[in-house]
Amino acid sequence: MYQPTKYFQMDKLHVSIFQDLWEMGHAAAEFVAQHVFTAIQERGNANLILATGTSQFSFLEAIKLKKIDWERINVFHLDEYIGISEQHPASFRKYLKDRILDHVKPGKIFFLNGDTDNLHEEIGHYEALLTSHQIDISCIGIGENGHIAFNDPPVADFDDPHLVKIVELDEACRRQQLGEGWFPTLEDVPREALSLTIPAIMSSRVISCFVPEERKSAAVFNTLHNEISTACPASILRGHPNAFLWLDQAAASKIV
Repeated sequence: MYQPTKYFQMDKLHVSIFQDLWEMGHAAAEFVAQHVFTAIQERGNANLILATGTSQFSFLEAIKLKKIDWERINVFHLDEYIGISEQHPASFRKYLKDRILDHVKPGKIFFLNGDTDNLHEEIGHYEALLTSHQIDISCIGIGENGHIAFNDPPVADFDDPHLVKIVELDEACRRQQLGEGWFPTLEDVPREALSLTIPAIMSSRVISCFVPEERKSAAVFNTLHNEISTACPASILRGHPNAFLWLDQAAASKIV
């Protein structure tokens, strides 16, 4: 129903550009809903990863409107700051609850608890969950520095032996969190987080990457046109057999 103004492939990555954010959100939501439906039809349930951040607002609003059997869905998320509670305004657990999960009520929700007393135990627990639940579709974004999840360029590893790890956030990433309004000052932005690794994301059957806004345009250009390297972690998406990148005109402004 919602047709892109332009479509092309860069290596294996499918790229669709839309006229506006509303159409982009609904197109991505329909795509995700269809893959969730297929997984439920084939295996009885679906395992879904959801991203956070202001860039995901329109997608999450759209997917809430789709006919999805949420009771058959297990939801995971990508990352969480270390040392903040789920009541903190910037907590990704709170974000997902407020923006979608409390509305759609999935069958199971698996959160990364960044405020746990034992981070290594939490990592082991979450890695075991990911190992026992093949992810059907990961809904992710791209950061201004090209990160996916919190795999910033200094810590991104395409061959990471882990599925979840503690990462140090680089300054560009922390400034993005400040700029999006989640924290009052840069000093308030945590310096560490728990994050799914790049191999964890790339092991998903399908990846849906939703990237609006002009501030992401340089990262989009680097993702598509620079070499595949950890200098722009999102560039690895070009090697996934079922990865789809959704852009609005602003995010695509440097590639069209």
